[in-house]
Amino acid sequence: MDNECFKIAIDKKLISEFPTVTFSGAITVIEHPEDVAEAISYLRGHDIVGFDTETKPNFKKGMTNRVSLIQVSTEDRSFLFRLNKMGFTPELREFMECEDVLKVGLSLKDDFHVLHKAGEFEPRNFVDLQNMVKKYHISDSSLQKIYAILFNGRISKGQRLTNWEASKLSGAQMVYASIDAWACLRIYKYLLSGEFDPTKSPYIVKEEPSEE
Repeated sequence: MDNECFKIAIDKKLISEFPTVTFSGAITVIEHPEDVAEAISYLRGHDIVGFDTETKPNFKKGMTNRVSLIQVSTEDRSFLFRLNKMGFTPELREFMECEDVLKVGLSLKDDFHVLHKAGEFEPRNFVDLQNMVKKYHISDSSLQKIYAILFNGRISKGQRLTNWEASKLSGAQMVYASIDAWACLRIYKYLLSGEFDPTKSPYIVKEEPSEE
């Protein structure tokens, strides 16, 4: 197959038929500044982690709230840092800027833009999956679609527009937030493993070569 003449994409209707993705790891919610250091110490013991954020939805046009939650996940443990409760602590800022841990996310430019409202930082050693998947001919850019293409699983988005600044996060919110960060990590490791062959994907969409 001509590598320049195909792309990989998936239809939402097909995704709806896939089994729902679950997170079976441990989830730790951090709400107090004094608990951040221990969590960051644990995360810095890993070479690669998944990263995401959640923001309380604002239904007024042109208005965006501050980031409510930062999620960071290893393969079997997720940490949910509630910024609305404790702010953007020095330990979190240092983690965002550290070089020794690779942090994998998606649409990071948007995350960073909103996070800068909480405090100044210089993001270092981040990988954006939206850029990475292009090398594998994946044209879809949403986490849900990328995950579905690679693993035939459906990431539920039912909690996305819930109140991330509620006094207590629901179990469904905690699982949803954890999955988003964990899925980024799983996608990254799978692509790097070499197990995914784009030319053998069942979701190939053939393109006609452009005429010079």
